[in-house]
Amino acid sequence: MAQKYYEHITNPNHLYSVFFAPRGNARMLKLGREIAQQYLSPFDLLIGIIGEAGSGKSMVVKGMFPGLELSNDDEGVNVRPLPLLSVDEDEGFYAPHTYHVDMRFETAFTQIHVIADAVRTAIKKGRRVIVEHFEMLYPVLQMNAQLLIGVGEEIIVTRPNMFGPLPEDIAANVHKSITYRKMAHTAEDLVEFCMPNELFEKCSHGDVKRGFQLEFDEVPDINIKELQTAVRELIAQDIPISYHDEDHINIGTIKHPCTGPRIHVRSTGEIENFRLLKEIFYDSIKEKYIIIGLVGERWDKQTADLNRIDI
Repeated sequence: MAQKYYEHITNPNHLYSVFFAPRGNARMLKLGREIAQQYLSPFDLLIGIIGEAGSGKSMVVKGMFPGLELSNDDEGVNVRPLPLLSVDEDEGFYAPHTYHVDMRFETAFTQIHVIADAVRTAIKKGRRVIVEHFEMLYPVLQMNAQLLIGVGEEIIVTRPNMFGPLPEDIAANVHKSITYRKMAHTAEDLVEFCMPNELFEKCSHGDVKRGFQLEFDEVPDINIKELQTAVRELIAQDIPISYHDEDHINIGTIKHPCTGPRIHVRSTGEIENFRLLKEIFYDSIKEKYIIIGLVGERWDKQTADLNRIDI
């Protein structure tokens, strides 16, 4: 009976789903919550998260598991010793049900085979383990995650079976694509930086493949060609971009508001082929006027190309 219930709620026919990877922390938390609601099963004991540092993995985890204490939490003291390593000793009513481990962080202190043994023990005890940088653990663990999530330019959610997808395949995809997300986010902030304050304060954000949307309730009074030229001048100056705090970045020496301050290139000169589309679009469903910016190689010969899935 339990096995039939498990098969029903986990949907064995689900291969993968793809979402835009939002750049703001609040939007990442919200998407993490939605992923948990749609794809997480109460019976999932091994969950793998894959993505580069600064891609937003921890925000996805926090959204999926509110209140979970992350072992690599930047906002607090790193948990030492790693709770997962004491899983054999954690018995009784107050024993944790869910453990977290960041492989890239933890391998500075613990050998991989020790972590793999602890993960196996936890699973045998019916505990849940969430592993960031899961592709590092998989060759030793030799057990794929029940739910595998890759965070790059997009967020990939997959439920692997014995034929894959393998963690290394997800890793190759997201590690390659994250550069576009960082370029797009930095370019988005540069566009805001060059806008008149009254427009910057009124715009909201949306996503498009290898780019961004700035959305307005009214037609923005702005010259797109001049705005594009101003941003390209900042890119040509190769100005450093750095983290300031959880709500701001530094563009050179100037503090600028940002909802995802860790998801950026290191300097403006790393942004490739930035352009703004000449047309201001109108979304009749959202009732928004939209300016679209893109980065990377050209594929957008027509508007219908913007979210093509074969690039």
